[in-house]
Amino acid sequence: MVYTLSGVRFPTVPSVYKSNGFSSNGDRRNANISVFLKKHSLSRKILAEKSSYNSESRPSTVAASGKVLVPGTQSDSSSSSTDQFEFTETAPENSPASTDVDSSTMEHASQIKTENDDVEPSSDLTGSVEELDFASSLHLQEGGKLEESKTLNTSEETIIDESDRIRERGIPPPGLGQKIYEIDPLLTNYRQHLDYRYSQYKKLREAIDKYEGGLEAFSRGYEKMGFTRSATGITYREWAPGAQSAALIGDFNNWDANADIMTRNEFGVWEIFLPNNVDGSPAIPHGSRVKIRMDTPSGVKDSIPAWINYSLQLPDEIPYNGIYYDPPEEERYIFQHPRPKKPKSLRIYESHIGMSSPEPKINSYVNFRDEVLPRIKKLGYNAVQIMAIQEHSYYASFGYHVTNFFAPSSRFGTPDDLKSLIDKAHELGIVVLMDIVHSHASNNTLDGLNMFDGTDSCYFHSGARGYHWMWDSRLFNYGNWEVLRYLLSNARWWLDEFKFDGFRFDGVTSMMYTHHGLSVGFTGNYEEYFGLATDVDAVVYLMLVNDLIHGLFPDAITIGEDVSGMPTFCIPVQDGGVGFDYRLHMAIADKWIELLKKRDEDWRVGDIVHTLTNRRWLEKCVSYAESHDQALVGDKTIAFWLMDKDMYDFMALDRPSTPLIDRGIALHKMIRLVTMGLGGEGYLNFMGNEFGHPEWIDFPRAEQHLSDGSVIPGNQFSYDKCRRRFDLGDAEYLRYRGLQEFDRAMQYLEDKYEFMTSEHQFISRKNEGDRMIVFERGNLVFVFNFHWTKSYSDYRIGCLKPGKYKVALDSDDPLFGGFGRIDHNAEYFTFEGWYDDRPRSIMVYAPSRTAVVYALVDKEEEEEEEEAAAVVEVVVVEEEPIEE
Repeated sequence: MVYTLSGVRFPTVPSVYKSNGFSSNGDRRNANISVFLKKHSLSRKILAEKSSYNSESRPSTVAASGKVLVPGTQSDSSSSSTDQFEFTETAPENSPASTDVDSSTMEHASQIKTENDDVEPSSDLTGSVEELDFASSLHLQEGGKLEESKTLNTSEETIIDESDRIRERGIPPPGLGQKIYEIDPLLTNYRQHLDYRYSQYKKLREAIDKYEGGLEAFSRGYEKMGFTRSATGITYREWAPGAQSAALIGDFNNWDANADIMTRNEFGVWEIFLPNNVDGSPAIPHGSRVKIRMDTPSGVKDSIPAWINYSLQLPDEIPYNGIYYDPPEEERYIFQHPRPKKPKSLRIYESHIGMSSPEPKINSYVNFRDEVLPRIKKLGYNAVQIMAIQEHSYYASFGYHVTNFFAPSSRFGTPDDLKSLIDKAHELGIVVLMDIVHSHASNNTLDGLNMFDGTDSCYFHSGARGYHWMWDSRLFNYGNWEVLRYLLSNARWWLDEFKFDGFRFDGVTSMMYTHHGLSVGFTGNYEEYFGLATDVDAVVYLMLVNDLIHGLFPDAITIGEDVSGMPTFCIPVQDGGVGFDYRLHMAIADKWIELLKKRDEDWRVGDIVHTLTNRRWLEKCVSYAESHDQALVGDKTIAFWLMDKDMYDFMALDRPSTPLIDRGIALHKMIRLVTMGLGGEGYLNFMGNEFGHPEWIDFPRAEQHLSDGSVIPGNQFSYDKCRRRFDLGDAEYLRYRGLQEFDRAMQYLEDKYEFMTSEHQFISRKNEGDRMIVFERGNLVFVFNFHWTKSYSDYRIGCLKPGKYKVALDSDDPLFGGFGRIDHNAEYFTFEGWYDDRPRSIMVYAPSRTAVVYALVDKEEEEEEEEAAAVVEVVVVEEEPIEE
């Protein structure tokens, strides 16, 4: 791991000083140093761009205070064979399929008590219902002055008391796990493996029930581990079994390693209690820097607490600091808006906070809330998937090398800023998904979990099994009790504390196999999924986390990034599946890149259709033509593959186009629509790609010198390619605008007709000679002509339902940068008689490189059109001049 400063994190920070008036036995206030010092803080408006925003109805931000300083700113390659594994009731020792759970370790949590188990920690950001009802009736003005809000949510069940309701929910007990054999009879040949897998899951559930009081209680590890606050003081606990001694250090005790020595229990948990100061204030003030100093087998080591909920990199420093984040009640964000209902079909806008500004800088949660969320709503997406939320020291890792799993990235603002973003999204009716990383962790030993207690086996497998050679990262030991507590609690934390509505789990293929999917071509042979190469511990963890999420948050959404095509992946856990709601259909994007490297004449429409529809029955998929992966430096976006350097000179409407631009604009629209139409039950787009964002993504980075002597050039820490030029898509004088309008029309087409989730889907034509694809989905008929020169008049296409069809979407519309060859006023009536295995047909005009969607006009819609036409006719008659 190269520890590289990724640029200026924020405009300024207060000066840090040390007081000489510290006494280890006296009041600690004189030694308190905070990165949130009010005396030296600048205006929150300057640092975070905006401290609050006003919706059309009323302010939604009630806790943005001027007192807090914000540091804002399925693969189809070669085949591989695996011998079938004969499973026995007890997995062999050290087997990849073994779940090594020590019953003595299981008792761990029951031995840990808070300072006062009857008192809820006051650092719980949800607070009491009475406190929050009062707080929600107030909003803060810029100077921190309280003002009564004109509105108060008086409903019986509000977002405020959601956490209390969740605690009362019981997670259903495990089912029989046998329905998978009814869904897919081929799985019976692998019953031994699958039954063993399910038995391991059930044993783990039983053990958690016995030793931890159930999965719900087990997943609240953050209420016992890390920093917890009670009425009498602060308790800090850390699991570090390899440490020989430990002390809590920080600004609050002048970094004195002898001041606050921790004690260890038999399970490797270190603990210390810090009583309140004599005036009742906490021993550690909000905003203080904290670390744990441990004497380890590798020497003395200062580490950021593993459960820290905020960490920060100060200017001119490379290591991050753990920050004790416990703001006063008046500075905490209070959620106002309930979660939106779970969408029937997902239309996901994949986003990255830092690069979401048109300007070359690191953007903030606040700016994303105020500027980007309304854009997402206007574009017609109903979900936003946010990357790089978990803190990551290396900005160029795109957020996938996580160092602090419970801390939202401080590059973009404070935890409360993130909460205000999510609340605003909910107000707009947008579901918020988080790109969560539980597949691996950063190799960083300064800021992260690697070598946390001086050993390589604290949270991870030791040796080669705990290291991902391609990603240069550490791999979790999913068979360890405390690792399960940590990761399950982490998932619960983001859903409960920040009100995320679900997750996209990154790197799931790497988790499920000991070979991590590297240099392996998955062919669909079931022996590739159920053998010695399967990491049963990891699969069981995925079953547990899906069980937890769906048990406590029934409307939460889980999406798994799996390229292998693992059977049972999206089948509920109680039926024997892994439990995800959706699989990310990764093969589609790879297919488009493969085709874009060929001539149009070499495209095969049958190959396109096969890739788009190659998914398992009853398992939902999220499809995409391109995501962030295709935009990274070294690759190209679809628009750049299609139009290349012509995008620099010929995208202005006042200049003549080129054949390359015309081809690129036409195919860009067709590729996205056919992917949405056939690819799955959900759709994803990475921000900016909806309008064909030019060039690539390149994070600010320095030159890297590798161990073999080679050098990877840097870019002088430039942010020029690490931003989104939304202004291009908005400019009416550029051709990008047409692509953006088409993408928007796609979203509204799905919103109106809900074709992605329709049970009716039939592909009636995939003609290689004509380069035509015709299919039905719901009450829509999609017609694609991929031919580069040929247009077809009176082209017959089959359909199921009789009646009248009209154009619902036309990629050749001049509004979308097309040539206007389709008459939108035309009506298409069905002919009886079988054609392309359909009982009826219609005759259409199919221009070259054009996609047209035809919608069946139902009687109610037809009557509305006739009434509207009659009204127009009356108005026209009334406006005729009267002759004298």
